[in-house]
Amino acid sequence: MRALITTIVGTLAPVTAFAASGLSEDNSGIFVWVFLGFCAMIVVAQVIPAVLLMTGMVKGMVAVAKHETAAVTSKN
Repeated sequence: MRALITTIVGTLAPVTAFAASGLSEDNSGIFVWVFLGFCAMIVVAQVIPAVLLMTGMVKGMVAVAKHETAAVTSKN
């Protein structure tokens, strides 16, 4: 989990530096960037539980498959 947070921060830090430096001249104010950052936080907050749910489902399927394999091999 710590590696994921470090990766996200490492990816977003240069982006915010470029946005703050004024490299793109699209006349967007600070409120537009705050709004977009808030939207990005909402997306990330929704992606993390989805990834955890998918990981749990895969672990559950693997556990069932191992149980069924063990039952088949014990019958033989």
